[in-house]
Amino acid sequence: MQRFGLWTMLVLAIFASFFTAKHAMAAAAEGLLEPGTNAPAFSLSSQEEKQVSLKDYKGKWVVLYFYPKDMTSGCTLEAHNFQRDQAKYDALNAAVLGVSLDTADSHKVFCTKENLTFKLLADPEHKVIDEYGVPVKSFGANKFASRVTYLISPAGKVVKVWPDVKPASHSEEVIAAIESMKKA
Repeated sequence: MQRFGLWTMLVLAIFASFFTAKHAMAAAAEGLLEPGTNAPAFSLSSQEEKQVSLKDYKGKWVVLYFYPKDMTSGCTLEAHNFQRDQAKYDALNAAVLGVSLDTADSHKVFCTKENLTFKLLADPEHKVIDEYGVPVKSFGANKFASRVTYLISPAGKVVKVWPDVKPASHSEEVIAAIESMKKA
């Protein structure tokens, strides 16, 4: 029984290393920022039509998540899960900031309709999206940011990148990452 437990832990550790390396390679291949990089400064308009800057969150963990489009099914699910977990983020001294190509007016409608209280930032000219290396995809005349999340430490460094976000479970993954980094 003891050997089975050790064997299982070894296999899980190898799998976790492979999975983390796979995500790091995918992030680097896409031109995303790598862990250890200083998070680029930015200032964008929120749904409240106020400028929000990364420097406003100095000393806090920042979950900077990029998503395709307000009021679409996957983006709504992801936003609802971040909203559901706001008390957990607050307890971890973390702020959630969403960024898309949508306008501040679109964010305002989305936040009102879905009862979202965290900041959604408008980047219709994809300046910050480009600076963070987030791929932009086109469908006809419409452009959408890819679904990517950065975890930024209280010191302003990128500490984790999720290049392939699954909206249904993502908030839990982010919380687990912050908790594990706070323990380290």
